[in-house]
Amino acid sequence: MISLDGLACVTGRLVEAGYILRTFGQYVRDGLIPNMFPDGSNEGLYHTADATLWFFHAVDRYLAASGDRETLEVLMPKLAEIARCHLEGTRFGIHVDPKDDLLIQGADGYQLTWMDAMCDGWVVTPRRGKAVEINALWYNALRLLEGWTRGAGDAAAADALAARAEGCQRSFNARFWNPASGCLYDVVECPDLAGQDDAACRPNQLLAISLTHPVLDPARWAPVVETVRAKLVTPVGLRSLAPDHPDFKPTYHGDLRTRDAAYHEGTVWAWLIGPFVDAWLKVHPEDREGARGFLAGFVPQLDEACIGTLSEIFDAVGPYTPRGCVAQAWSVAEVLRCWVRTAPPPA
Repeated sequence: MISLDGLACVTGRLVEAGYILRTFGQYVRDGLIPNMFPDGSNEGLYHTADATLWFFHAVDRYLAASGDRETLEVLMPKLAEIARCHLEGTRFGIHVDPKDDLLIQGADGYQLTWMDAMCDGWVVTPRRGKAVEINALWYNALRLLEGWTRGAGDAAAADALAARAEGCQRSFNARFWNPASGCLYDVVECPDLAGQDDAACRPNQLLAISLTHPVLDPARWAPVVETVRAKLVTPVGLRSLAPDHPDFKPTYHGDLRTRDAAYHEGTVWAWLIGPFVDAWLKVHPEDREGARGFLAGFVPQLDEACIGTLSEIFDAVGPYTPRGCVAQAWSVAEVLRCWVRTAPPPA
């Protein structure tokens, strides 16, 4: 769902993009889409709290590129079902807290966000509670669905969605802003921290700015982007954790357990440059040249681990050695999308 824009919409593969979205729509179960289909099975695995919310984002980007309202009409019942299941509660403790309209997720033994490393039953970054990007994606999904519902002529349902979105936005800005660090908490009301807030500086907070409908108050965009730039940005993407955190791992190496321990605890992910560039351009809308500068380090990588493509991850410190998969869909997708977006205007 993250890769669809860069790999299919930007490249003009709109027939394929529509097919992918309609296919995933057929596999919605209990308001969730599967995060993978195991080899040899037609049954998907549904242990993900964010893939379904990224589905709304992918539909939005596809509609912007194609104008295909027929596919939207086909998907609307599924999109409405997803929202209802999240409001009422679904698998793995995924539900909206009626006290504040924020989305909670988490179940023992499961890794439900994109930071999903697990080894021998050890969930490395469980992030249970109210995670920053999950709530940014939830708000964006509510606003998108509100607009599509209003466009379909159902004003009452659209108003109900708007009220939910407004509640979520109020609570988000009251709960996630961390004045001590000038950025956002990664998770609030975290069971893994005895109900406290997780102040780790991670790239997840960028989604509160970068999405079509940003949940964060615009007055706080600049300090968040600057904090992320100073602590997380590298020539080949963003660190998954700031170097000043005690759990920071500078390199991704060793046996499986050692690698999994570093996977989201510092390791650089190329795909995260996409949300960063989007957030940067919201704060600096005229600085397309500066935004493209953040992509320069990827050009020599096209001759590195696998010629002509981009790796999944990189070490968190120089020389930023490429690691993991030698060719990764969302790395290629987000760099390509941002490269096209930041291209100089025609003379």
